[in-house]
Amino acid sequence: MNREATDLAGVRTITYETLGSTNAEALARARAGERGPLWITAATQSAGRGRRGSTWVSTPGNLFATLLLTEPSVPDVASQLSFVTALALHDAVAECAPQLGPLLKVKWPNDLLLGGAKLAGILIEAESNPVFAVAVGIGVNCAAHPDDTPYPATDMAAAGALVAPAALLGVLSLAFVRRLAQWQRGQGFASVRADWLKRAAGLGQDIRVRLPERELSGRFQGLDDMGRLLLQAEGRVTPVTAGEVFDLGQN
Repeated sequence: MNREATDLAGVRTITYETLGSTNAEALARARAGERGPLWITAATQSAGRGRRGSTWVSTPGNLFATLLLTEPSVPDVASQLSFVTALALHDAVAECAPQLGPLLKVKWPNDLLLGGAKLAGILIEAESNPVFAVAVGIGVNCAAHPDDTPYPATDMAAAGALVAPAALLGVLSLAFVRRLAQWQRGQGFASVRADWLKRAAGLGQDIRVRLPERELSGRFQGLDDMGRLLLQAEGRVTPVTAGEVFDLGQN
């Protein structure tokens, strides 16, 4: 069962009790002719997923939502939406729970950290047929978090902030409108990048980056104009397009 409304910053919202995956539903609707912006939310997911095919544990009481966007930019820069989304999440959590604001950091390329532990994750997926559509998937640990994760995790309730998923989504939708306007379909990425770096975990520190075929170590120097992580090691800077970052705040 689902219900539809228009109450999140004027964006249509379809809410499900149970869904396989909000991202999968958003992309299926795009293939069927649906045009964004459109929020898809679910109280629980039976097939939630994260980056690189990982499973996203979908505990009731947490936020599971996808924003479907139609032709938000040219395809080449759509990956920048992970930074736009991270900033919107940072804005929304800090607004809903001001006491947590100083503890929030964004982690390259797609996480929000609270006190060094993962609070929220982002999954950007896109399809080009019949039109270029992007599903911006968001999972926020509002009430609970998994224990068996490769990176420490936490939730808002554990930090003393009791925020309902629907309330957080309402604030997030407004924050998203503002951050999308700042991004300007990619034309404003320099401003987005500057704001993201102000909130970045591990900037200027030594980190490890795990790639599918190897692991790199070096100093996190920033982002290039495409959003790639810049890793300095042995006298040279290497741009990293995708990978998992570890050892943040260990030095």
